[in-house]
Amino acid sequence: MTNSLKRAASSVLAISLGLGLAACGTDYATNNYSLNSVRQPVVERSNFVLDLRTSQAGLDGLEQSRLADWFETLDLGYGDRVAIDTAVENPAVREDVAAVAGRFGILLAEGAPVTQGYIDPGNVRVVVTRSTAHVPGCPDWSEGYGFERDNYTSDGFGCAVNGNLAAMIADPEHLLEGAEGTGDTVIMTSNRAIDSYRNQEPTGSGGLPQVSSSEGN
Repeated sequence: MTNSLKRAASSVLAISLGLGLAACGTDYATNNYSLNSVRQPVVERSNFVLDLRTSQAGLDGLEQSRLADWFETLDLGYGDRVAIDTAVENPAVREDVAAVAGRFGILLAEGAPVTQGYIDPGNVRVVVTRSTAHVPGCPDWSEGYGFERDNYTSDGFGCAVNGNLAAMIADPEHLLEGAEGTGDTVIMTSNRAIDSYRNQEPTGSGGLPQVSSSEGN
């Protein structure tokens, strides 16, 4: 082999090695070599609105019936947030909306999110905010190997646990901020059971029963 051919072969080999190292560098930059899951739940919020006619006395029977039917159509339940948006605050309207929402086990929230459209004078807008959680890109079976040659976590790592968590959590907002206490005392019932157990007389306090050895068959 001539010197020129040797130099050409060396150049090709050097280019090949350079491309291989570049590819390896890209893999190390994108692959996850830790045990932290990159597949995390994402919480999305959707707002549903209903405008109702009001008066100084609050909501009439027809509007209250409309509101109840709307809540039932939305299948209102735990985790949903109900708020009212109005230009003029009317305590009677708030009480009526709260009474209807209370039938579904929901308390009115303070402050309403910004929604599209204009609220006509004399109307009140009821806003239901519903949060959902999902894990984008899961399940991920794009990796064709049965094992990771470079000892990195699989592309679908975390899909099972976080996907089930997102599907089962009752209130997706708790994934963002956790659950806050209401301030109510909830240990009184358990304390009564503990006090009853402590105040009971021990079973062995009366001594052992007297048994005569002469009795029997």
